[in-house]
Amino acid sequence: MTFGTPSGAIPPFDLFRLNAMGSLYVTSPAFVTHTTDRAELLTRADALFAAVQSGVLRLPEVRRYPLIDAARAHADLQGRRTTGSNILVP
Repeated sequence: MTFGTPSGAIPPFDLFRLNAMGSLYVTSPAFVTHTTDRAELLTRADALFAAVQSGVLRLPEVRRYPLIDAARAHADLQGRRTTGSNILVP
């Protein structure tokens, strides 16, 4: 499974190799395929936010860079020195 492509495009892959390895498959997840309707979406969102608020889930620290340090922010992102959100502050 891939979440974004921070390392660039995924190289070509022979899907028939999966056939020889058993019951394997390739998928691209999309949140909208995991909920049946808006009520379910809201229920799941409420559960997620409750878990964050209670501390069961911890979010990565948000890194803020002054706009003048945009080049450093880009270098940190490109050099994989950051996780989570990176914000440029004007």
